[in-house]
Parts: sequence; structure tokens; C-alpha cells
Amino acid sequence: MDLNQISEKAKQDFHDGKYKDAVQGFEAALEGLRAEGKTLEAAEMANNLSVAYLKNKKKQQALEIVLGTDQIFAEHNDVVKQAMALGNQAAALEALKRFDEAEQAYQQSADLLENTDEQELRRYVLQSLSALQLRQGRQLDGLISMKTGLDGQEKLSLRQRFLRWILKIPFKLVGK
Repeated sequence: MDLNQISEKAKQDFHDGKYKDAVQGFEAALEGLRAEGKTLEAAEMANNLSVAYLKNKKKQQALEIVLGTDQIFAEHNDVVKQAMALGNQAAALEALKRFDEAEQAYQQSADLLENTDEQELRRYVLQSLSALQLRQGRQLDGLISMKTGLDGQEKLSLRQRFLRWILKIPFKLVGK
């Protein structure tokens, strides 16, 4: 099996919920890509592996494998993948209960995505940031992050429009 087939099988295993098999496939693909000197592709595979590690409750490994990949994407001027890598770092940091670092990584990710066509991804990152802030008892910060995510979106579901409308109330009261 070549690296592309290994990678595709690992993605399918992940999609099917076979996370341990996905980890094995992503690890093999990552090792092969590194051996071939394909730095950019290896960084992308490391991000896939990080998500699979998180699904397998291997939090520290999830963080370690993804660290530095954002810089590789930055060097290749791939802002979206850089932001995704930061989001993956944030998720691993959050799982490790390193909340301040996770919040910072989520915010960096959202900032990078602000001027891209990936507003759905940005909204997802801002929702993750909001949930983290709310869990930490920082309701106002969480509401601001949630409102920012909703404000940046053109097509909202009925539920999202209602939520955005509800969120306007406290901001009107404080004059924002």
C-alpha cells in the first residue's frame, strides 16, 4: 500500500469511528511522509493524527504531534491550515486543562480566519473559544466570543438567528 492509500484508509477509519486504526494509519503515513522529506504534507498528517489521538484520549500525544505545524503552514503562506493547526493545538491544550494557553490558541486561530473565505470554520473556532470561556466562569467573554462568531455569518439557521437576537439584549444594555 502506498502513502496515499494508507492516508485515505486512515481517514476512512476515522470517519467510521475506528479511531485506533486511524491512529495507526496516520502514524504510518506521517512516518512515510517525513522519510520522503515532504514537510508540508507531514504537517497536515500530524494534524490529522492529533485529532485521532484526542479521540483516543491521548491528550499529551495530541499536543506534542501538532506543535510547530502552524509555523510550517505559515512558512508556506497557508493561513487556513495554519489556523486549523492552532485550533488543533487549542483543543489538545483544552483537553489537558491548560485553559489559558488553549484560549490564546483559539483566539489566534479565529484572528487568522477573520479575513478568509472560511467563515464557517471561524465560527466553529469562536464557538469552541466561547464554550471554554463559559466553562471557566467568564460569561461575558464567552458571550462576546459567541456573538462575534454569529455576527460574522451571513446565513444563519432559525436557532442561530434567535440566539443572535437574544445576545443583542445584554450588549444594548451595556451600550456595545
